[in-house]
Amino acid sequence: MTKTRSTPLYRVPIEDVAGVGSKVAEALADLEITSAADLLEHYPHRYLDLGTVKKIGSVREGEEVTVVGQVKDVQKRVARRGRLTILTVTIFDTTGYLSAVWFNQNYIADKLPVDTTVALSGKVAWRFQQLQMQGPFFDVVDDRDALNTGRIIPVHPATAKLSAGRLRRLINNAIKSYGSGVVEILPEEIRKRHDLIPLGEAIEQIHFPMSRSGYQSAKKRLVFDEFFRLQLGLALRKHHLTDNVAGISHKVNGQLLSDFYTGLPWRLTDDQKKALSEIRSDMEAPRPMQRLLLGEVGSGKTVVAAAAILMSVEGGRQAALMAPTEILAEQHYFSLKDQFATLGLKTVLILGGHTQAERRANQKLVDDGEATIIIGTQTLIQESIDFSSLGLVVVDEQHRFGVRQRLALRAKGENSDLLVLTATPIPRTLALTLYGDLDISVLSSRPGGKSVADQIKTKYISEKNREKAHQLIRREAAAGRQTYIVCPLIDESDKLEVKSVLKEADLLKTKIFPDLNVGLLHGRMPSAEKEAVMRAFRLGELDILISTTVIEVGVDIPNATVMMIEHAERFGLSQLHQLRGRVGRGTCSSYCLLFGKIKTDEARARIKAIMSTHDGFQLAEADLKIRGEGQLFGQRQSGLPDLKLARLTKDIKLLEIARAEAIALVEKDPKLARPAHRPLKAELKRRFADNLIWLTSG
Repeated sequence: MTKTRSTPLYRVPIEDVAGVGSKVAEALADLEITSAADLLEHYPHRYLDLGTVKKIGSVREGEEVTVVGQVKDVQKRVARRGRLTILTVTIFDTTGYLSAVWFNQNYIADKLPVDTTVALSGKVAWRFQQLQMQGPFFDVVDDRDALNTGRIIPVHPATAKLSAGRLRRLINNAIKSYGSGVVEILPEEIRKRHDLIPLGEAIEQIHFPMSRSGYQSAKKRLVFDEFFRLQLGLALRKHHLTDNVAGISHKVNGQLLSDFYTGLPWRLTDDQKKALSEIRSDMEAPRPMQRLLLGEVGSGKTVVAAAAILMSVEGGRQAALMAPTEILAEQHYFSLKDQFATLGLKTVLILGGHTQAERRANQKLVDDGEATIIIGTQTLIQESIDFSSLGLVVVDEQHRFGVRQRLALRAKGENSDLLVLTATPIPRTLALTLYGDLDISVLSSRPGGKSVADQIKTKYISEKNREKAHQLIRREAAAGRQTYIVCPLIDESDKLEVKSVLKEADLLKTKIFPDLNVGLLHGRMPSAEKEAVMRAFRLGELDILISTTVIEVGVDIPNATVMMIEHAERFGLSQLHQLRGRVGRGTCSSYCLLFGKIKTDEARARIKAIMSTHDGFQLAEADLKIRGEGQLFGQRQSGLPDLKLARLTKDIKLLEIARAEAIALVEKDPKLARPAHRPLKAELKRRFADNLIWLTSG
């Protein structure tokens, strides 16, 4: 590392890096790389360790190996009347020949001309009297490239326009020019306490490790940084709200609550009682409540939310409940308004699909304080919607809202209390990461004492047995019970070969169940139409409701006993569990029927898990392992920065260490005002953009 820059690297345009012209800059932009900092954070996704490369002559059939050789022959041929192209690349390494075969990927030929040195990684088979790999990983090993003379070669995520080899050279140029400009953000005592190497060294070693231990040290440091930044931002947010902001001290006398509990069909579970005790304590305290209610499917989170709403009303304040979809908002409204009406309370529903006259009438009820409970969608955060005395904000399915939406609704009151609901079970690691600024209450058990496994039989059904599923639906309809049928898409897609609700609804109505009442529901329908369909299903006027996943959460129809899911392999485990949770809510046995074509190991693992496991939290852990973290923390979901190297399923110990260090640091220096913490503060401002509002003002 030679050159020092005073300009922060995230402000150094990518064009300033040696080797980056306008065309390369455009190609890098496709990888969301626009600055020197972005390039240095474009980490390798795998490594080629030349120390573990096998000679072709020693390879045996069935082995998973990496070999390196020189391309000797490239052949293309066409099969199946032009619908299939087969590319065969043969390499030689002085001990033998091996062929790599790719189907419908002829573009690879341009990357591997004759005489190119290439590394191939994959499973070896013996076919047509020769060793062969089908669809192997490949990486060009450029003998003229000094970066590849070591034993470990990084392989960075690349594109058709930008090879991994070109990226290696560009990243090496960036390190040489700007590596010394990498600002150390961690306080020295934290680095020493946990044996973390300097940041500049970690960046160099993650890209070009000299040894396995060098790579491991670099990864440990960078994973810690990702977790630490995230946890520090959340700790600062929590400290700001609990220590610097005066909240509402609700005066709860308990009469409304007592009457509400008396009218419930079930006794409260121990989990519900514990959660309500925690919520009441929070709401009576002189600081804003920041609590997440994490509920298993059917665990009664709506009852807990309703009780919290009554605590706000008893204290002389209004309460607002914001749901992500109109269907879910309507479900809450219809399930709660009558219960609240028996207590003498007025509830209003405010939706974007309502007419101006309806909106004005409801707004007047809110302004006058006559309506104490307001339920709606994002419409509630519009400037035209005002509250007379907002004391509690309940946000349902928080992961579907961004940070700004949640803050905008809270801003309608004077530091209102916040209760976040999610019926999507979240692993402990993910809860600590997504909701580290919230206190957490958990609902695991279902009212009535029955588990999902007791109530719902989950079966995967092959296409040849579809008629048996139809017979089950008919039997349930004859007994007066109802069925959901879920399809992934609204319109038909030839490319995806996936059923659509529109085509399937027509088939069900005209061919399969012409004698039953079939309703259709999807997100593009007008609000009044959706409301009418849901009301008809709720009243038992429809035998079957065919829908997209708009009914995934919150819809509670005790009379529905069959959930049939088309193309189940396309859904994540948590989503499948949510859909399954729409049935089994009454006293009758229920069924979740899964249809689909299982073509991948990932799909097979999901279907196996949903059939064998009925605990939502266990399924959430399994989903995280199967699908990986992905973009958990993007702006659309939560306004938090993404994880690039850290893995919640593997790095839990580092997460817990980083969280403890972040909390301790905020206790010592809650404004990060000390000189040693200023680089950290600047880094948080950059990473969190303007989602940590109190940081950008200090």
